[in-house]
Amino acid sequence: MDTSKFPCLGAIIGDTVGSVYEFDNIKTTDFQPLFDRRAEYTDDSIMTIAVADWLVNTDRSQEQLEDRLVYWAKHYQCPMGGYGGGFRTWLFQPQRLHDFNGQPFEDGKRHPYNSYGNGSAMRASACGWAAKSIEEALDLGKRSAEITHNHPEGIKGAQATAAAIFMARQGETKEAIRIYIEQTFGYDLKHTCDEIRPYYDWESSCQGTVPPAFLAFFDSHDYEESIRLAVSLGGDSDTLACITGGIAQAYYKDIPDEIIEQMRMRLPKEFWEVMEKLAEL
Repeated sequence: MDTSKFPCLGAIIGDTVGSVYEFDNIKTTDFQPLFDRRAEYTDDSIMTIAVADWLVNTDRSQEQLEDRLVYWAKHYQCPMGGYGGGFRTWLFQPQRLHDFNGQPFEDGKRHPYNSYGNGSAMRASACGWAAKSIEEALDLGKRSAEITHNHPEGIKGAQATAAAIFMARQGETKEAIRIYIEQTFGYDLKHTCDEIRPYYDWESSCQGTVPPAFLAFFDSHDYEESIRLAVSLGGDSDTLACITGGIAQAYYKDIPDEIIEQMRMRLPKEFWEVMEKLAEL
């Protein structure tokens, strides 16, 4: 099925498929079925929709981004896997946030907390879909990240994800995407999944998650294979597959109908509504 009517669906599918393996890694692509009966969308999908909502239903200010992130988190407070510790504090207990030197902020408001966690990359796919140029993809990726993840690596992860999705939408080759990402962000993308799988372990940082997610995309031949490769690496499986799936959807432009039907049974109606609005851009 042509998935252009549902931008970000590829990322959300990856998140859902990977959800059951986040804390129970599986080092093979041959897991059956693709959707385990326990599979559910996680915080990755909720925040992906929050960023998409920001892009289609607001003036795109940082104040509105904060509002959308908090709004969606409050409506889905206990997703499978849960929100990361620092981000949960930012969302629900901002008065407990600390600055880079460990000092509490005096005003009790939400401030970025110098994170380079992979949360900035996993929620950035809508930025690549909404952008009308590579420059805009980089700008939206940066802004979507720095409200929480203002560490340079946190920003890089979001920008790389957004840029790759924009380039894939434009019909760029995998090699062109690889060269651009390596030269722009300094990631090493010369390995294969088979080479890194034996030693790749849990990683929650952007710099430890984004490159492997890209490798799963580069090694794949279709959308489903990209998700299986991402999950097979182990580590933070849902986030890896979320990043991979976002790029793969934009590149392959087709996801099998049976996979989409699995998601129709799992996603709330309002998720679909936001994706449809994003498609109208």
